[in-house]
Amino acid sequence: MRLVADAGLWRTDPAVPDTPLVAVLEVSGAVLSWTIDDPPGEAPTHIAFTNVARADWLWRVLGESGHVAVAAAVASSAEATDRPLDLNGVDIVPGSVDPLRRLAIGHWLRRWWPASRQDGIAGLDRALLDVEIALLTVGAQGFFTDDTLDSDAAELLAPHAAALIGHAGSGDPRIADMVRAGGGLADDIGVDSGRWPELLAALDDSSIVLSLPSDRRDDYALAAGSDAGPRGAAPIARGVASISWSAVPPAIFDAGEDTVEWSVEAAGAAVRAAIIGPDLPSGIAVRLRSGAITGTGVLDAGGRATLPLLDAQGQPMTEAAAWNHDWAATAVLVGADTAEARETRERVRRWARSRLDRPPADAFLAEILAAESSY
Repeated sequence: MRLVADAGLWRTDPAVPDTPLVAVLEVSGAVLSWTIDDPPGEAPTHIAFTNVARADWLWRVLGESGHVAVAAAVASSAEATDRPLDLNGVDIVPGSVDPLRRLAIGHWLRRWWPASRQDGIAGLDRALLDVEIALLTVGAQGFFTDDTLDSDAAELLAPHAAALIGHAGSGDPRIADMVRAGGGLADDIGVDSGRWPELLAALDDSSIVLSLPSDRRDDYALAAGSDAGPRGAAPIARGVASISWSAVPPAIFDAGEDTVEWSVEAAGAAVRAAIIGPDLPSGIAVRLRSGAITGTGVLDAGGRATLPLLDAQGQPMTEAAAWNHDWAATAVLVGADTAEARETRERVRRWARSRLDRPPADAFLAEILAAESSY
């Protein structure tokens, strides 16, 4: 094993790609990561140490001698330097991190799964996914002696009582078993907010009839591009753009390419983004740039925005100037300004489709159900 310096911390070599190609799990004293489309069993594990002294689980994956060697090597180097630390004979015990990799993949699914109406990639049932991740989290408590971003099973369960009530009467034994397992875990760890008491009582007493949540909505409740309303005069210019996944919240926008439509009209620019999630957060910024012409605004609840256009002097653009402008190089940005290649998103979609086409042995129930819904 070789440790190299990275931003003042020690990490194993080589590094993994950036998001969204990497599945990450924060454990006590370190962050573990894997490249998502590496084959299971062959995926190298990357470890970035945030505090080796708190990583008291290391013996589980490196063996006792490996744990001692890493701790001693890091302790002997007060600060991470350009000089790597070569630890001969220290390596990860085969199979020791497989449950952690699966847990990391679960968190990746909830953050990055590329659900898309346009591409025919079904969404994942968030409640069932989070229940399974919570169960795995509790099973890995030996790696979470400190609170981390990925260690809170209660937080995973808390929002989903209403959705699980909707699943409680499922005729699918896999779903029913997952609901019962989630209820048992919630009872054990003291999750009692929202409709959890109602669900827990029903799981204990089958004579209790649960009412379905009245606000339940389909995963694809909204879809930009489905507006069949009347259209006005032809726009001055129109085009499409893509959304960088790392620039926006997860599970809101259609993850396909060219899912943002824009048009320039006399009153300014109109932008419409395809939405698949039920709740669009307020304040997601939209920016248009075409040469010296700019426009800014925010999306409304339907994924739409109207952007006043300004010329190079910051003055409102006139209709005549809009007709005379070349709009061919127009760029529309939704969300944060991030560097994310289209090829990266295509690679993620290939991997997601492969899991739907042939769910692996470690697939989550939410993935299996999504795969079955595709047929």
